[in-house]
Amino acid sequence: MKRVQLLAAVSIAVGLVVLALKYLAWYLTGSVALLSDAIESIVNVATAIAALVAIRFAAQPADANHPYGHHKAEYVSAVVEGALIIVAAIAIFHEAWSALFAPRITQAPWTGLAVNGVATAINAAWCYVLITQGRSRKSPALVADGRHLFTDVVSSAGVFAGVSLAALTGYLILDPILAALVGLNVLWAGWHVMKESVGGLLDEAVPEEDLARIRAIIAENADGAIEAHDLRTRHAGRMTFVDFHLVVKGSMSVTEAHDICDRLERAIKTQVQDALISIHVEPDDKAKHAGIVVL
Repeated sequence: MKRVQLLAAVSIAVGLVVLALKYLAWYLTGSVALLSDAIESIVNVATAIAALVAIRFAAQPADANHPYGHHKAEYVSAVVEGALIIVAAIAIFHEAWSALFAPRITQAPWTGLAVNGVATAINAAWCYVLITQGRSRKSPALVADGRHLFTDVVSSAGVFAGVSLAALTGYLILDPILAALVGLNVLWAGWHVMKESVGGLLDEAVPEEDLARIRAIIAENADGAIEAHDLRTRHAGRMTFVDFHLVVKGSMSVTEAHDICDRLERAIKTQVQDALISIHVEPDDKAKHAGIVVL
């Protein structure tokens, strides 16, 4: 978790550097498309701060008021990021609308594009780090931050192409049109970030391939039991919650049933990192003859 917090903190520094470069590019050119790119970078910094706060909160251990931990704080952060992205899109649309009726002459376009290109390269490298590290460490906040930066990279690439075309052709109207397209791309990204994060808040089950793996682990490691049913899973940040009912013979001792549960927990945890497992033991007259048959 310390590694995740360090990455979130570095994100703030990277965001500030990129923001400074993009505003310098806008200052040099006066391009509304480059301004829209800079506005998105303001949101990058804000979302990086939100991610760090959420990750630090999520790292707190379980307490009396939060017996299952604070892991969902990262999903809240991702929802906030999505909302801020949408706000940025609205600001971009406003700038584009104003410039549409009063196109501005772009000054020193190639210098500005070179500065913006450096900022884009930094963002591209850092978004790759955030997405790969966020997935490997099961951090929704880092993944959301990385995806937002990827949207910024795509937007910047479009801005580079559009401003270059406007400079070469002299069609000033291309500048605000391009800014509006950037806004649409940002809006689309914000929707996806919020959609995925809300799914985590609503306790969506783990992906089907992970669920199949958990079923197989139970079937292969529940020797002595009869069946397992009512398997339920959910994600909360880096944690995976697994609970199910395990049917054993009614004559089996508590110690024997407990040993089976311990074996199952160990087997699941070797395949599913940061798993929290709850097993409800039932006698054989509660068998449903459905679910997971023990091999």
